Amino acid sequence: MGDTERVFEIRCSVQNYAWGKHGSSSAVAQLAASADKNLKIDENKPYAELWMGTHSNGPSEIYKDGQCKGKLKDWIKQNVDCLGSQVREYFNGRLPFLFKVLSVNNSLSIQAHPNKVHSEKLHKERPDIYKDPNHKPEMAIALTPFKAMCGFRPIQEVADFLTKIEPFRTVVGSKNAIKLITASKTNDMPLHREAMKYCFTGLMQQETDIVQRELKKLFMLVEQFKTEGKDASILIPEMLQKLNTEFPGDVGIFAIYFLNIITLKPGEAIFLEADYPHAYLSGDCMECMACSDNVVRAGLTPKFRDVHTLCEMLDYTGRPISRTKLKPSKIDNSQPGIEVIYFTPPIYDFAVNVIEVSSGCTKATLQPLDSASIVMVQSGEGIATNSTLSAPLGVRAGSTLFISANETVNLDIHSQGMLIFRALAGL
Repeated sequence: MGDTERVFEIRCSVQNYAWGKHGSSSAVAQLAASADKNLKIDENKPYAELWMGTHSNGPSEIYKDGQCKGKLKDWIKQNVDCLGSQVREYFNGRLPFLFKVLSVNNSLSIQAHPNKVHSEKLHKERPDIYKDPNHKPEMAIALTPFKAMCGFRPIQEVADFLTKIEPFRTVVGSKNAIKLITASKTNDMPLHREAMKYCFTGLMQQETDIVQRELKKLFMLVEQFKTEGKDASILIPEMLQKLNTEFPGDVGIFAIYFLNIITLKPGEAIFLEADYPHAYLSGDCMECMACSDNVVRAGLTPKFRDVHTLCEMLDYTGRPISRTKLKPSKIDNSQPGIEVIYFTPPIYDFAVNVIEVSSGCTKATLQPLDSASIVMVQSGEGIATNSTLSAPLGVRAGSTLFISANETVNLDIHSQGMLIFRALAGL
């Protein structure tokens, strides 16, 4: 790679977590294999995440002519101006975001991410568990229909579940249930949050034998509804079955009655701010986050459960599903045949632009930004050029480019359309 090249291909780290989709059913596997022709997909292996960035758990590497030329993190340290003036100053010379592709087969844990101050405290007190002092807000953009639990339901919905589902009422505790049902009849938001906290904490701290006993009763109730010809939809039986198959007898199964269950259509997004409870359930998505791996978990996981920390930190505000989605901040159609959709969450660490090139359009320009960016081609193929490149770069599905701040990249498109995701700092 020439010393002056400011745009280049990077290869991404594949994470084979057990919850990932297996083999070629995984978007992660498909994209990784498309980018690297030497990668052979193992159909018996899970391909869960593809990491693009500088995080030490999965650092990206610079590639030229099929050869590794070193780690992206090291190149940025030696060329810190590539970040852009504001990004360099605000984030102390670090790339502030981590970009990912996720392919979810089995559900992820019920979790939340601490805010910056809380992250620093947790890291100082328990660095073996919370390995860095950074916060981890994150955003997911669906590539396929993408199902997740996110945020607490409106309190009236939870009260309805407690009234109609006796096993749920038992596991949260009768006193807690009465408190929430009573609170749901008022407009007192602090009281709503307090009652939600008591109930959710009561569930998460419930004795295992009681949880498992009541889960058995819950499944018996599903069968009873079916036998009697009653509508069992209030019990959410399909999700009950999925979670109990993946995590038999787990306390987190009851969380479906606390948390919104949302299905994103391709192109739709959610933003998960600090202290916001969530669990990805199925599907493929692009994900962007602050450069951290801090996760506080309390259910649906074989990993360490920090129940007390999670229950104390959560935002217990109930929100309808319609308020869980992140709307685009802008849609730009100034280039003929090209639509740029801007997702700009209310934090400085990251934003994502989705660039859709229509069929028949043969040229596109990735405009210069005052921020370094990482670009992934999701579909399509063509040639990328830039004034600092010694030779054009061929791009196809899975190709990932690092683009230094203030650099323009021109694309000659050889396919019928192209879909590109571009992560950048949100300053």
